[in-house]
Amino acid sequence: MPSAMPLPDSAIPTNPPNLADKLPRLGTPRRKPQPQASDESTSNPPPPTPSLSSPPDLSNHAYTRPSRRILSEKDHQLFVESKTHELIVAFVFHLSDSVRDKTISDVAKSPAAEDAEVKALLGVLDEAQAILQRCPPVDTGSRFGNPAFRTFLDQVQENVPSWQRQLGVKDDAAIDEVGLYLANAFGNGTRIDYGSGHELNFLLFLLCLNRISLLPERTFPALALLIFPRYLRLMREVQSTYYLEPAGSHGVWGLDDYQFLPFLFGASQLVNHKHIRPLSIHNPLIIEECARDYLYLDQIAWVNETKTVKGLRWHSPMLDDISAAKNWAKIEAGLRKMFVHEVLGKLPVAQHFLFGSLLPAAEGMSEDAEAKVADEDVGEVEVTDGNGVKHSHSANSWGDCCGIKVPSAVGARQEAMKGGQGGGLRRIPFD
Repeated sequence: MPSAMPLPDSAIPTNPPNLADKLPRLGTPRRKPQPQASDESTSNPPPPTPSLSSPPDLSNHAYTRPSRRILSEKDHQLFVESKTHELIVAFVFHLSDSVRDKTISDVAKSPAAEDAEVKALLGVLDEAQAILQRCPPVDTGSRFGNPAFRTFLDQVQENVPSWQRQLGVKDDAAIDEVGLYLANAFGNGTRIDYGSGHELNFLLFLLCLNRISLLPERTFPALALLIFPRYLRLMREVQSTYYLEPAGSHGVWGLDDYQFLPFLFGASQLVNHKHIRPLSIHNPLIIEECARDYLYLDQIAWVNETKTVKGLRWHSPMLDDISAAKNWAKIEAGLRKMFVHEVLGKLPVAQHFLFGSLLPAAEGMSEDAEAKVADEDVGEVEVTDGNGVKHSHSANSWGDCCGIKVPSAVGARQEAMKGGQGGGLRRIPFD
């Protein structure tokens, strides 16, 4: 092959163009950057974590038995603007922040797991588990709530004072106040149901213990990843044993029939994870391998296990929708907004809150609310919809008209298995 002939000097340009100004720099996106205002995280940022105040001085404190104080939209608005509302948000968000980039295994091996308060709380939940074993369900053949649940709640109530003393609560008045939140964390005996409001009562119980200096901030990772998951496992067994119905009809269209906080704490765990993405919740292998360490995945596994149809898109459409988020930070931000606006910010949920001396009611709230409500059955509440039309609906629902009873998903599946229909999942909900 003949060698290439060299170019004559006249063919070589004397002033070659400077291509450095024309070629994009490495790492520079070719697309035009979007205006900052179009970013949802900028235009609608998630609620920040408020500062958590130090426990108050209780040397001359007068405890009071908690009672309901919210009967109207005015009462609810006073609560939303109150220091107690800020304290609840601060406590829950501090728990969530404390588990960022931590696994359950990490916390189980940490010094926080050896705290006497943490071990005492685990012991209390173990004793509640033992009560459950002593109160078997009666055979009703129904997918709805089992009346034996009331026997379980009665025995829990009897043990609450002694459990308080095990935790280090010595004052009888304090035992009466703090224990009521724990007693209300297991569900409602009248309706035989359970929901995120009862779950929140368990967190308020922990908050009260923090207010009396029994659960300092060093225990927060253990509270979120050891104590709370133990409570979840107990309540799953309670739900399975007594076929507890979802509290209110919103649950079937929300994140989960019963729980909210495992998704918030679980999303915080995963914010900076290098491999697990939001879409990973659809991967059975990832769920099987990682659920033991991550609350979000553990709750997804439980939801899938208890439903009678196959696929999140059918039985949990909101969980399916948010799995398309770009990252866990967006999911965590959305869950923070949901906690403030859909849990604390909804009158039908806030109606059931209990206010005492540690979580005081705001000035101006109804004084006689407890006399007007009977065991959480608030009755009808007048509300105004988006069109300015007033109507009444059951305050026991989440605001959708009008509190339709929903059978337990666990009960539906177990009763189907008893009837010889097998434990397999149906692929679509219309067969």
